[in-house]
Amino acid sequence: MAAAAADHIHAAGYQPTLITGDGLAGHKDGAEYDHIVATCAVRHIPPAWLYQVRDGGTITTTISGWMLASGLVRLTVHDDGTATGRFHTDQISYMLARPHERPPRPTFHQHPGTTRPTRVNPALLEDWTGQFLAQLAAPSAELMTTGTGVVLVDTATGSQAWTEPAGDGWTVHQHGPLNLWDQVEDALTTWQSTGSPAQSGFGLTVEPDGTQRVWMSAPDGPSWDLPV
Repeated sequence: MAAAAADHIHAAGYQPTLITGDGLAGHKDGAEYDHIVATCAVRHIPPAWLYQVRDGGTITTTISGWMLASGLVRLTVHDDGTATGRFHTDQISYMLARPHERPPRPTFHQHPGTTRPTRVNPALLEDWTGQFLAQLAAPSAELMTTGTGVVLVDTATGSQAWTEPAGDGWTVHQHGPLNLWDQVEDALTTWQSTGSPAQSGFGLTVEPDGTQRVWMSAPDGPSWDLPV
């Protein structure tokens, strides 16, 4: 496929450098770069990209995850080893880079666990930003929908949460070591308490120690760590 792409672009009169390999490793022989633009999604920023961009350069990529929610972010790399930037309102999604993809999991079977009323409507997970927040709050969980509610299944622990209508509201059932719905619900209520900002109200900070935080409103606002 790479060879066919090269043939086409050469026929159009262009001669870019073509590297066939793991894009998460970048291309150190050509560094430093002014900009990196990724056309696959990642769960976190690969360290190689940060090392291969000059101070003041940028990284534009899509942050996604196992709920398949996504956000387009543009980071500026600083001379102190950090990288910061805000998300855009564009609703863009790409396939996850293969090493960042979800592992296989067993067929889902409902377990009753503990039951309580929900504090938010599960339909919030149908919102572009709401689903992105749910993914930040439960990064190792997958999201599924049923005819009557949503299902969260944690691929690491087997924990699960599933909702169903109950009168005028909703009930959630949670099973396993992680209370997935509690994590998601806390993030959603925090989002609602600040006026439910769009994706452009969020930003990302990458620290020199490797920590990567998505924050809301301001760098010192509510934040969630990416699964690095």
